[in-house]
Amino acid sequence: MGDTVRERRRPRQEPTPMPRLALYAVVVCVLAAAAAVVSFWQGSLIGIVWVLMAGLSSNMAWYYIRRDRMARSSRG
Repeated sequence: MGDTVRERRRPRQEPTPMPRLALYAVVVCVLAAAAAVVSFWQGSLIGIVWVLMAGLSSNMAWYYIRRDRMARSSRG
């Protein structure tokens, strides 16, 4: 009698190699670094803001990558 219920099986999805937020943070970091180079090349001191933004987004990327690794290792 118990065999009349069929289990729904979800197709296995491959884990993403990097969390999506970390990927976005890396993209922002690269773009901010490029904007800083262009700003300094043109002689503008606004490049300092771009350097700070690149540093912040770099730290965010590391945070999300480490958080994902910790979550994966605790799952088993």
